[in-house]
Amino acid sequence: MQVDFYHLTTTPLERALPQIAEKVLSSGARLLIVAESATQRAALDRLLWSYAPESFLPHAEAGGSSDAAQPVLISSEATPVNGAQRIALVDGAWREEALGFERAFHFFDGERILEARAAWKALAARDGVERRYWKQNDNGRWEQAA
Repeated sequence: MQVDFYHLTTTPLERALPQIAEKVLSSGARLLIVAESATQRAALDRLLWSYAPESFLPHAEAGGSSDAAQPVLISSEATPVNGAQRIALVDGAWREEALGFERAFHFFDGERILEARAAWKALAARDGVERRYWKQNDNGRWEQAA
């Protein structure tokens, strides 16, 4: 499984996440977005409907009757009730449950960098885990740094 660490320094989550979600959906996969805060989940719900004038990402917040049918599901739990094999951890907190997915996207900012470093180090010893660290260059483009 692959874990991509995204250090948000220039681009905020609100711009980075829709780009990743679009790529996941275009590959035919499903995505589970995990955030502990109900406020953050509600903001993400609004964002995915309106982040670009010409498009939207079909999605829902977990807890509805059609969770299993959602291509993108926003939840507080790392349980893929929508059959997702991709997970985006968007609140800066690493969750071991992410290792049950084919690919994990771990977004964090400067406030959560120590926790991200601890997760990076802990995953180094795990068999079958490929880690990638993405940072932004001076132009705001993502570059793989490790």
